[in-house]
Amino acid sequence: MNLQPNPSMAPAAAPRRLRLESWLPSRCQVCHSWPAAPLCGDCVTQFARVQTRCERCALPLHGSTRVCGACLLEPSPLDACFSAVGYQWPWTECLARFKFRQDTGLANALATLMMRAPGVRSAIARAHVVVPLPLSVQRLSERGYNQSLLLAKSLASRGVRADLLQRVRHTPPQRAMTREQRLKSLRGAFAVDPSRAADLRGRRVILVDDVMTTGATLRAAANELRKAGVVHIAALVVARTLN
Repeated sequence: MNLQPNPSMAPAAAPRRLRLESWLPSRCQVCHSWPAAPLCGDCVTQFARVQTRCERCALPLHGSTRVCGACLLEPSPLDACFSAVGYQWPWTECLARFKFRQDTGLANALATLMMRAPGVRSAIARAHVVVPLPLSVQRLSERGYNQSLLLAKSLASRGVRADLLQRVRHTPPQRAMTREQRLKSLRGAFAVDPSRAADLRGRRVILVDDVMTTGATLRAAANELRKAGVVHIAALVVARTLN
């Protein structure tokens, strides 16, 4: 199946606020110009410059290197990894609004930002399935929506499956944890629904999340997809920490 970028959220799947904000006049979340897109072209040009990144973990690289030293030493379950921007101002603030302050109208703008990263359009076109990173039942109840699902629906018009990978165990916030603590916390946190595992076997999958820090969460999710027989996994995030 050939997945194509979706210029607008599907009305049946998007929250009412997201549908409304997708066409109402807005102001840029960065420079606050009005009226403008949620992320105006000038700010995207200035703050979202394309950068060379590790093909496996999306860390910034310099020169002609394609894979960072850490990924050479410890192979990742991810075949590819793409990030639109570094996790720094102004994107930290934009993502906080999107993720924690109910500003779901940013989904399309952030997805458009993701599509600018080199290789993303090709990866989506070659994928069979787009899988948003799932939230635990507790986290979903607290937040009211899964930000990764909103991004996935903005990125692809078909093939988005939120029913394949499940977060079966709630974990505490990862922000203050070391990489080792994160890996330990995430053991057994994800599982593929056994009744739908056949939909993943032999497939190419795009795994979508909003932010990547150590990569522990995406690795844990990717390991479960591998067990289900997925042959290629590419992770796609809005922002990646700088180290």
